[in-house]
Amino acid sequence: MASAVHPLPDETPLIGGDTFGQVEVRGIDWIPDAERHGRPRELLMLWASSNVTYLYVVLGAVVTGMGLTLAQAAVAIVLGNLWWFVVGLIAASGPASGRPSYVVMRALFGVRANRVNVVVSGWGVCVGYGAINLSVGSLATCQLLVWAGLDPAMPVRLGVVLATAALTLTVSIYGHATMVRCAQPFTAVLALCMAALAAAILPRVDWAWHPAHVLHGMAGLGMVITASVVIASNPISWTSSADFARYLPARSSIRAVALWTALGGFVPAILLGLLGALAATAANMADPQAGLTTLLPGWLTPVFLAFIAMSSITNNIMTAYSSGISLQAAGVRLRRSLTVLADGVLAFSGTVYALFVSDFLTALQDFLALSVAVLGPGMAIYATDLVLRRNRYDGAGLGDETPGSPYWYWHGINVAGVVAQLAGTTAALAAIVSKLWTGPIAERFGGTDLSCLAGPLVAGAIYALLMRARLGGDLSCAR
Repeated sequence: MASAVHPLPDETPLIGGDTFGQVEVRGIDWIPDAERHGRPRELLMLWASSNVTYLYVVLGAVVTGMGLTLAQAAVAIVLGNLWWFVVGLIAASGPASGRPSYVVMRALFGVRANRVNVVVSGWGVCVGYGAINLSVGSLATCQLLVWAGLDPAMPVRLGVVLATAALTLTVSIYGHATMVRCAQPFTAVLALCMAALAAAILPRVDWAWHPAHVLHGMAGLGMVITASVVIASNPISWTSSADFARYLPARSSIRAVALWTALGGFVPAILLGLLGALAATAANMADPQAGLTTLLPGWLTPVFLAFIAMSSITNNIMTAYSSGISLQAAGVRLRRSLTVLADGVLAFSGTVYALFVSDFLTALQDFLALSVAVLGPGMAIYATDLVLRRNRYDGAGLGDETPGSPYWYWHGINVAGVVAQLAGTTAALAAIVSKLWTGPIAERFGGTDLSCLAGPLVAGAIYALLMRARLGGDLSCAR
């Protein structure tokens, strides 16, 4: 149900539990009513601070490079980013339950099965994205040093990675209230940088540009859908959106929580994606950083590099925060601040290996592309569960990991969730297009990547069917 009914140890009120400038003391534990605060609209800046990021410029250039016209690229960018509204919907489970996403997911998969789900689709993906962000930010900072006339030798580059990781982890360890307070200035600075870049790039755009071979009809539609999957890979990775809404009062409007969360990702992603698509008409974006630099006056180059570095850090702050929470949800009995630190060390190690030892980053990016086959169905199951339960979750019960838990199901496994996830992932893999694997459904449709449609539709439909059968149609008190 919406409120706790059985006292649990983690319900103890903690003074200063979520205060700016103090290390957040709550992790996966339930947030009592006495510690709830804030308004849904604060989610707009929090999510914008993470999503005014260089990644979307790159993705916009990528979809244009797939042989789309500017109009087709714009459609793909909008379609892919519609997933932000699903991210917003599942964020509403935070205030309703007082728990982070990876604990709410016990209702979907069962207490035991959810640990496996968290390791695969939560913790692993968070650490992977953390390494990517840390790599991108560190490379931009090193380029900034080169622009300043310095030669960043190996020890200096290693120091840059360490400093970038330290900045990220400091805010993540301090936690929710500090992230919310820092979000507005972070967003303002990044938005100013973005505006300056746009002002320099837009006059150089070739508005009459089109690819050498324009795709029409079904071929054009297929490529638009495939490009939208590339765009969707980022919002689909945010199944942790309840983490950042769980401190809001339990009676917070579902619509407000969903809308402010969604807009915080959707608006920056659209604007920056379109900017990247337009930039690709005037520069060779095979290397996006080098290509964009050719469109900028010399004085704006350091601003551009600083934008890349800072946006990588702000995106990583939320990633590292969720990564630490996911490690707790997987069963690691450490304080949230320590799990964030542990995951930060892993991301740092992966970044060092990627930048100085091997082409690890390419393999990691391929893995994350395939992770859409897991994350898309998982997000669909989450959204379906929220609708079936009418966003009613037993916040205290979600913390109970014993056979007496209302979310224990069969031996700690919710068969409906597990079956739906496996079926959805199978369908997505059969419909995916990637460097590592192209599924038979995708081949049947001329190389169109349908994974973002097939996987979620199959998973959501099977989960709804099995849960309705399990509950006998009584969904008002679903547990």
